[in-house]
Amino acid sequence: MKPRTEKSMELYDFMLRRGYPEPFCDQVTKNLNTDWTAGRMMGYLSHYKRLPMEEVADEMLAILSDRNRIMKKKEMESINAKWNEYLNSDRED
Repeated sequence: MKPRTEKSMELYDFMLRRGYPEPFCDQVTKNLNTDWTAGRMMGYLSHYKRLPMEEVADEMLAILSDRNRIMKKKEMESINAKWNEYLNSDRED
């Protein structure tokens, strides 16, 4: 697992101030360890005073799912670009 970013540590402190238990904050920020994912969670949490831990965990999973979907899309776009480059290149048939 990659180290937490500054934004992820900011999320950790934000959640502690909201009263979530330290082990829970630790697990959430270990999973949301990029600026983008931590920022998404902070945006989500900022709309509420305090949510049940189950809802926070559910949102964490949704954010990770979105991140994985975006990463897969970018990977497929890259593969498609390489394939198109190959098809358009001068190659011997």
